Amino acid sequence: MKSDSLVIKQRYDRIAPYYDGCQSIMEGLFYTRWRKKLWARVEGIHILEVGVGTGKNFNYYPVDAQITAIDLSPEMLKQAELKKNRKAITATLNLMDVQSMIYADNSFDVVIATFVFGSVASPSKGLKELYRVCKPGGKVLLLEQVVSSKSSLAMLMNMINPIVRVIMGANINRSTLKHIKSSGFTFVNIDADSGHLIKLIEARK
Repeated sequence: MKSDSLVIKQRYDRIAPYYDGCQSIMEGLFYTRWRKKLWARVEGIHILEVGVGTGKNFNYYPVDAQITAIDLSPEMLKQAELKKNRKAITATLNLMDVQSMIYADNSFDVVIATFVFGSVASPSKGLKELYRVCKPGGKVLLLEQVVSSKSSLAMLMNMINPIVRVIMGANINRSTLKHIKSSGFTFVNIDADSGHLIKLIEARK
């Protein structure tokens, strides 16, 4: 039997060439402004982006930072490499699972993930890894789609989640905020402009 992580990797490998096109409307209408807002909060030199995907955050990378970015899917990472070269982005891209990163404890000033934890087999394990590699006093910035706080919409999201997961590889009914609050961080804040579906989360170690 295939592991959950292997199934997720294979789904993203399959959709990698079409991913940007499939997401273009949502990017234009919603996600771009949230990405800008998240990256405006970045402080420090050593930055880790987990779940880099096709490189949707490349436009916001600080020019003076040392950025490492990882992804579980080789095909998504291949798309990111192409975009990195085309845009002349300075970053190190590595094939790696956020649930078991090879980096030493306390390695990064900032750890970033945007729309990632709906696609992680064990969100709690992944978030604890983010905590581990973040420096003391450093921050973790997450932009996540979560299950709605409105009961009727949450029920619908739970109903259609299996279909969305098969097609797009991600779960739309995750309780990421609950998981991050139990991952050891000393401070967790939700951006005041966050709605009931998209949350901008800042956590301090």
